[in-house]
Amino acid sequence: MTDSRPLGYWLKLVDSLISEQFADSLEEHGVTRRQWQLLNVLTKGSATGGELTAALAPFFGQAQAQDEPTSPSEHLAELVESGWVAEEGHTFTLTERGMVSLERLTEIVDAMREESSAGITPVEYSTTVASLRKMAVNLGWDPQNPPADA
Repeated sequence: MTDSRPLGYWLKLVDSLISEQFADSLEEHGVTRRQWQLLNVLTKGSATGGELTAALAPFFGQAQAQDEPTSPSEHLAELVESGWVAEEGHTFTLTERGMVSLERLTEIVDAMREESSAGITPVEYSTTVASLRKMAVNLGWDPQNPPADA
């Protein structure tokens, strides 16, 4: 028997499982999935709080872990406190310490990505991403103003 659940079911399930895996894998390093995303945005250069909020807007509309901050500013405050991000006025920059930490975390995330895509060919993966991108455009997403990759 084939599972005929709709696309939305699979999208929510996979996102939920990714969030759980991030929480389990990165928790020991004191980093949340949203902080990981903020750090990645900052690898492209300094950004204001507003720019970071806009870059992660799609992620803050989703349910998060109960003990996780609910806004980018709360996540940023923790990153600044840890010395991974520097704040000057309303602009945030990844510090050297943050870059070193992000490099280590990238290894963990890369391993999670490999595990989650095991058994999927590069063509299957590309087709899936292209299909989801087309659906996003069909639903009003503007490819000229995409959120940052994170």
